[in-house]
Amino acid sequence: MSSVDKNLSAFSKKHLPNINTKIFAIIVSEWNEAVTEAMFEGAYNTLRENGVRKENILRKDVPGSFELSLAAQWMAKREDVDAVICIGCVIQGETKHFDFICSAVAHGITNVSLKYDKPVIFGVLTPNTQQQALDRAGGKHGNKGDEAAITAIKMLGF
Repeated sequence: MSSVDKNLSAFSKKHLPNINTKIFAIIVSEWNEAVTEAMFEGAYNTLRENGVRKENILRKDVPGSFELSLAAQWMAKREDVDAVICIGCVIQGETKHFDFICSAVAHGITNVSLKYDKPVIFGVLTPNTQQQALDRAGGKHGNKGDEAAITAIKMLGF
């Protein structure tokens, strides 16, 4: 089902693990800040609503989405961090820059997750327009930050 027909924040809360002692790192790209801040709020609130204590949510900021992979690696190698959520937004432009960044970020985040054997969640929007990004960051299609947080929680219960 395409996102045109679905609210991204509509997810099942069945079988969520107890996460009140888990530590989550949320890495937020400063680029496209209006979008990433809304996504951070969604992720943060979803973690809190599902039992994570404030002091167990670590926020780190990076300049852009390209830097998410290295920051995720730094956080994932910490033994006290149970899951990492990467928040970013790369909006299609007129050049191939979009393709290179999106590919590098997706591969980088995947590699960190596999290297450290813990959930490292891809909460990165790759829309064609600013409006599409806003629609997915608390707008009519929900909030990708919510989805990223629930994904991290569910992966910890796997």
